[in-house]
Amino acid sequence: MPLAAWNLAADLGLEVREKRGVHRSGYAPESNHIDLTPGMRGRVLNGVMHHEIGHHVLGHLPTDFGPIRKRQERDANLWAVQRLITPAAYAEAERARDGHITSMAIDLNVPDEFVVIYRSTLLRTDLATYVRPRMGLAQFAHRVEAG
Repeated sequence: MPLAAWNLAADLGLEVREKRGVHRSGYAPESNHIDLTPGMRGRVLNGVMHHEIGHHVLGHLPTDFGPIRKRQERDANLWAVQRLITPAAYAEAERARDGHITSMAIDLNVPDEFVVIYRSTLLRTDLATYVRPRMGLAQFAHRVEAG
């Protein structure tokens, strides 16, 4: 896993630890730490680390209320995706791998799910592809001309 995620966690004052036993990864805001499920490696670990850091940055608090939890998970995934996948890298991976999700995810060093999430932020037209489009003139994060 890239050292960048570990450095980002340290810069934010987060302790990262691998918790033994039956456990799922998670962020604990009350003690500023991230627990990782034992055995995670590579692109999955990279994605989980950024996702959990996203919870911290976004100020999420644990909740059992389903709709809020679902929104928090979606927002943490989106935060992670926006930091791990650049428009240029995505476009290159899509061209090189003809849109095959797992191959693109390997090239981008992210979990497959992140490629799907990133793809959902795109708006494709005949003239261009827009990243994170919003209502209004010139309301998008990035534009790539169709070619």
